[in-house]
Amino acid sequence: MGGFFGTVSTKDCVTDLFYGTDYNSHLGTRRGGMATYDREKGFIRSIHSLENAYFRNKFEDELPRFSGNAGIGIISDTDSQPLVINSHLGKFAIVTVAKINNIEALEKELLERNMHFAELSSGKTNPTELVSLLLIQGKNFVDGIENVFRSIKGSCSMLLLTEDGIIAARDQWGRTPIVVGKKEGAYALTSESSSFPNLDFEIERYVGPGEILRVRPDGIEQMRKPNEEMQICSFLWVYYGFPVSCYENKNVEEVRFACGYKMGQKDESEVDCACGIPDSGVGMALGYAEGKGVPYHRAIAKYTPTWPRSFTPSNQAMRSLVAKMKLIPNRAMLQGKRILFCDDSIVRGTQLRDNVKILFEYGAKEVHMRIACPPLIYGCPFINFTSSKGDLELITRRIIQEFEGDHTKNLDKYATTDSPEYKRLVQTIADRFGLSSLKFNTLETLIEAIGLPKCKVCTHCFDGSSHF
Repeated sequence: MGGFFGTVSTKDCVTDLFYGTDYNSHLGTRRGGMATYDREKGFIRSIHSLENAYFRNKFEDELPRFSGNAGIGIISDTDSQPLVINSHLGKFAIVTVAKINNIEALEKELLERNMHFAELSSGKTNPTELVSLLLIQGKNFVDGIENVFRSIKGSCSMLLLTEDGIIAARDQWGRTPIVVGKKEGAYALTSESSSFPNLDFEIERYVGPGEILRVRPDGIEQMRKPNEEMQICSFLWVYYGFPVSCYENKNVEEVRFACGYKMGQKDESEVDCACGIPDSGVGMALGYAEGKGVPYHRAIAKYTPTWPRSFTPSNQAMRSLVAKMKLIPNRAMLQGKRILFCDDSIVRGTQLRDNVKILFEYGAKEVHMRIACPPLIYGCPFINFTSSKGDLELITRRIIQEFEGDHTKNLDKYATTDSPEYKRLVQTIADRFGLSSLKFNTLETLIEAIGLPKCKVCTHCFDGSSHF
């Protein structure tokens, strides 16, 4: 995934840019970068690896070298950004939140047209560089961005820092968000509106799917109207989003609370208390407790000083170890309890079995699990989430492989709530993890909690329904 932040101001923007970008740190862990434009000094840029450190730690000492009234920053799980490009459109810096599935075909096409790519240590093409080369094929920025939209398969939202403000372009299907904030003398654009409150920005508007804006300190110019159709990722509310963020005017914590509340009202299981798996399961568990009429207890606490994120290491075994180390069970709150845990999703299920075993060893009488979304049946082709190494990373697909001898067989049946295949799949997951019971939210309940029409929300990972 990834998240970006940009700001234009009548004053120096560096402090807002630094903190605004840092507020996207939960969206990526590999690379961080910032670029500013100063009318006297030009473009100033820096990029750092974040795999062993935090964005703030890497960039704080460098802040004095940045200056200017406009800037963009990025936290990325993929390539090094921002890039600074000099072209017939002028000089600009670019950051992207993108997943490009046809990158090899596009690379080949551009090479045959005498383009070239910088060599990376990974040996792979930088997706942001590819986007910039597609962009500069246009006769102007709008034409170039539309060329990106036409060419790529996947998704791409971007910010361009130019000599005349920031150009923001949201993915043509709106799979990832861009939110515009405003305060006196300044505008900001970000993936996460949680960047705004402490910097005194108020949400001004949401960039529409495929919409292109040029933002200057004194106003916003619409360069391309938004598309009518939208497929914003439902997983933003389930997992990725920070609790105080809003997308399409729908708050993350409100959606999570509603998911749990609606589930708690319908759930007939007898439990003593509810607990959220930190962090994204907490909002749901608070809602479940209220809907069910049981107390909320913190039977698991997250150790945040040194283990804030479970996906920091690139190695899966290390990710699993970190996931275990950061969550500490509380024996006093577990003993003799029929306890129900809420979590955002079950993706690989790597550490869940061991965690459940520990909960029972610490004295839990029963361990129930409730999941905010339906089972993940399809890998995501649109953002960097579930299918980085193939669909068999998903526990559902591995079980379907065992059942059917083919992990692609009868997927529609396994994705249909309460079908015989669905019930068998869910019960098998519960049995493998030693759970007293396991239930997933229905797709209908999730959509109702989000509060947008189903046709506006991407639910591909649950039902395979969205556009390619």
